[in-house]
Amino acid sequence: MSDSDGGPKQVDNPTYHSENHTATQTCGWTKNALRGEGKCYKYIFYGIESHRCIQMTPVVKCNERCVFCWRDHQGHAYELGDVEWDDPEAVADASVELQTKLLSGFGGNDKVPRERFEEAMEPRHVAISLDGEPTLYPYLPELIEEFHDRDITTFLVSNGTNPEVLAECDPTQLYVSVDAPDRGTFDSTVKAVEDDAWDSLIETLDVLAAKDETRTVIRTTLTKGHNMHHPEWYAAMCDRADADFVELKAYMHVGHSRGRLDRNSMPDHEEVLDFAREMREYLPAHDTLKEVEPSRVAMLARDEQTWVPKLEKSSEFWTRDSVVEY
Repeated sequence: MSDSDGGPKQVDNPTYHSENHTATQTCGWTKNALRGEGKCYKYIFYGIESHRCIQMTPVVKCNERCVFCWRDHQGHAYELGDVEWDDPEAVADASVELQTKLLSGFGGNDKVPRERFEEAMEPRHVAISLDGEPTLYPYLPELIEEFHDRDITTFLVSNGTNPEVLAECDPTQLYVSVDAPDRGTFDSTVKAVEDDAWDSLIETLDVLAAKDETRTVIRTTLTKGHNMHHPEWYAAMCDRADADFVELKAYMHVGHSRGRLDRNSMPDHEEVLDFAREMREYLPAHDTLKEVEPSRVAMLARDEQTWVPKLEKSSEFWTRDSVVEY
């Protein structure tokens, strides 16, 4: 929502393609996968096909101001009383339509096989993680169900500030950002707008522990000089959440974060691995360690097999695919 006289804007990033409050952006890994130049680490860890994944958000507003965030905090002011919310069906329609429009030009790219392009035109995954805090969209649980009804898997990323909403959400996989091991670090690194955000995050850990069907992930953006300390406290939070997976990813010196941090805030891959190994000492059940060096990311898991079961190539999920047979 925007107007020419400087009125309220719901989606105001010119790099996003949007329909009212729904925004998408083509992930670099989607482009790489289309050209046969590699897939996102989420394929290696979980089985997500990068060229068939929509990166979207139902709300480009956030209630945190993380120092490591590549987004523009100025665009995150989140007074939402003037937003005319689209229903979940309209948001899902917009997400698919915007994605296929963004990728349409690859149909004439000599580096993109025709079969792969046709697959991309029929997305099977949605990452609700582009920007903002998705739990601020009032119909998020229904949106997830709408995607599932379309046979599209859902990977929801939240900052955990609205536990009552997350309790009602059952995505294919639920990620919660835990970017501080204690209240002081949380205040200085996450810089939440609301005073009770830390307490809400702790409550969210209990919400995750109660999830039976949804796979859960604790994810942390490791930022040198800010939150890379007390791995045992992070481990205690992961244990309280009974998380299936723990993802540790290096802060990258890109976007608007360059105005807040310097390049020395980026840990290298070995530093990420070392932190993961330290956490593993306090999470004995999570004895599987996986890594993807180009993305500077490490994962702790209980089992060696970490793919979403329905994304195994022999599963009914792919048998139902209207484009390709696996």
